Amino acid sequence: MSNRVVRWEASHSGNWYAASGPQLNAQLEGWLSQVKSTKRPARAIIAPHKDEFTIIPVLVGALSESKEQEFRKLFSKYLADPSNFFVVSSDFCHWGQRFHYSYYDESQGETYRSIEHLDKMGMSIIEQLDPVSFSNYLRKHHNTICGRHPFRVLNAITELQKNGRI
Repeated sequence: MSNRVVRWEASHSGNWYAASGPQLNAQLEGWLSQVKSTKRPARAIIAPHKDEFTIIPVLVGALSESKEQEFRKLFSKYLADPSNFFVVSSDFCHWGQRFHYSYYDESQGETYRSIEHLDKMGMSIIEQLDPVSFSNYLRKHHNTICGRHPFRVLNAITELQKNGRI
């Protein structure tokens, strides 16, 4: 395997997030400083596409529920190990004609507000580590969340918590 570094141009820089590295870092630091402390350390993070990490990439595309279950079993021992940290890269809803998805709740106001509301609902459910509610949310809204399958694979955390392994 080669040690060469591959870099991609940040095509959405300045659109969905700050174009300036220091400004983006300041925003993230500000948001992270507001996170309430819990008894358990963070075990996973959901964020826009990040750098400066040693990463073992695992690409999870569209999966059936049985394959998601298979991957949950496979990753559960790594999730139980506190030295591992998982990152799911997602920009959430892919909205528009090219994604064949144009959900709009007019009670939320402008289109971008409707999309934001939809994504925040999904984020809240993911934070609760409630796989049933997340499945119900996807069935109800059909949100084209980029990363929905890895989120469902990470639901192994719920099983590990039930069994007292984390």
